[in-house]
Amino acid sequence: QVQLVESGGGSVQAGGSLRLSCAASGISGQYCAGWFRQAPGKEREEVAVVDAFDRPTYTDSVKGRFSISRGNAKSTMYLQMNNLKDEDTAMYYCAASRMGTCDYGMDYWGKGTLVTISS
Repeated sequence: QVQLVESGGGSVQAGGSLRLSCAASGISGQYCAGWFRQAPGKEREEVAVVDAFDRPTYTDSVKGRFSISRGNAKSTMYLQMNNLKDEDTAMYYCAASRMGTCDYGMDYWGKGTLVTISS
């Protein structure tokens, strides 16, 4: 059974930083994983994903501010978020695919961790 557990969310002032972590169990090998977010009243959006070769892709609004990475065993994943803005306020979800490519969506989801930015 695959489990993804996020941590590291919280409340921070605009311009600050947070680091989200995702602990994965029940999944191994080469797979795509990433971070998604959903703000109140908005649809869920992809924030950053990394494929089986650890090649990252970022949505335009976070480029240059966010960085996705994985631990050596690929059982952990991180999202370093710098220069946070009000519009980054959302529930952040860790997700993983059974595939090595990120082209076919995600199969597994965590329950989310809340990030709140105050100005």
